[in-house]
Amino acid sequence: MEDGQVLKHIDELAKEEHQLYSNENLSDEEMQRLKEVTTELDQCWDLLRQRRGLRDAQANPDTAKVRSAKVVENQQG
Repeated sequence: MEDGQVLKHIDELAKEEHQLYSNENLSDEEMQRLKEVTTELDQCWDLLRQRRGLRDAQANPDTAKVRSAKVVENQQG
């Protein structure tokens, strides 16, 4: 996935996240979806940072991989 595709997906997820947060009373399904969206956003930002880091190091950004939610969560602590 190229940077532009990642950014587009981030934009779509951010819009969905904003829509969910704007609801006053979220259903259980909406709460679950909000968790999923938040996790996926974290993974996308992580992927984009990996790609940029690889590019800065003159390495192939296409070798960056989406990391598991658990790995991404542990990095943000």
